[in-house]
Amino acid sequence: MFITATRRIIRSGAHNFWRNGFVSLASTLVMAIALFVIGSMIFLGTLLDTSLEAIKDKVDVNVYFVADAAEDDVLALKAQVEALPEVETVRHQTKEEALEEFLVRRANDTFTIQALEELGENPLGPVLSIKAKDPSQYVGIAEFLQGDNLLSDGGEEVVDTVNYFENKVAIDKLTQIVAAVEMTGLAIVIILTVIAVIITFNTIRLAIYISREEISVMRLVGASISYIRGPFIITGIIYGVVGALVTLAVFYPITYWLGSDTEAFFVGFNLFRYYTENFGYIFAVILGAGVLIGALSSYLAVMKYLKR
Repeated sequence: MFITATRRIIRSGAHNFWRNGFVSLASTLVMAIALFVIGSMIFLGTLLDTSLEAIKDKVDVNVYFVADAAEDDVLALKAQVEALPEVETVRHQTKEEALEEFLVRRANDTFTIQALEELGENPLGPVLSIKAKDPSQYVGIAEFLQGDNLLSDGGEEVVDTVNYFENKVAIDKLTQIVAAVEMTGLAIVIILTVIAVIITFNTIRLAIYISREEISVMRLVGASISYIRGPFIITGIIYGVVGALVTLAVFYPITYWLGSDTEAFFVGFNLFRYYTENFGYIFAVILGAGVLIGALSSYLAVMKYLKR
């Protein structure tokens, strides 16, 4: 009995979808637009995350040691910094490597090159480049570096400068951008989901209005509420499924067209490659969102009508 009733509900829902051609077309298009925006937020979020990760990778704190700093003192401070929970990596650059990198950067500065040659010795000291797990954690690292950890075993200060405060403005700005992007993206997804539910709700109500005589007859003969609302929920799910398939089909040429441009402007992120490599995840999200929006909107619309 249950299987028979379920088959009838599904058949009736599919029949409503095909019978109400114009309403079904309008509902599917609205659903596709809503799902397209939701899918676009997935791409935009990934694009921003990739760009922010690239920016975060360029932000660090450098500890510059005095030229005569002992290697043991440098390695001891490196080990202490690496033990901090906020630290992701610490790169140790010897004074020779620091000089070599400096000469590469100033290759066209003949005055500086001549001055170093006349000096006859390496005036630079070792450098530690510290990367935090999150930009907001550089504050704790900087506070650690301001303590007595900068002293050698003999009590002498072995660190010349720490450039955290020079980079503080950029680090703080990056932290604010990350937080703002996360909050804005979440707010947009919520707003668009609500709009999609409202629009689908109204289109389902139109379909119910068209079938109002059939619903009245079903109520008179004693049909259960679940049996009456079942076909409309199935219809709403079909709207979501068809809308999701349309959205996924539209995304293919768009991502293919934009793929090379995004790779050139956004640190190697190819939108088309991301779409094809993560198609299963994107398919599940868009299809799930379409089914959920369609079913929920239909359920609310039918319940509101049946309460009259």
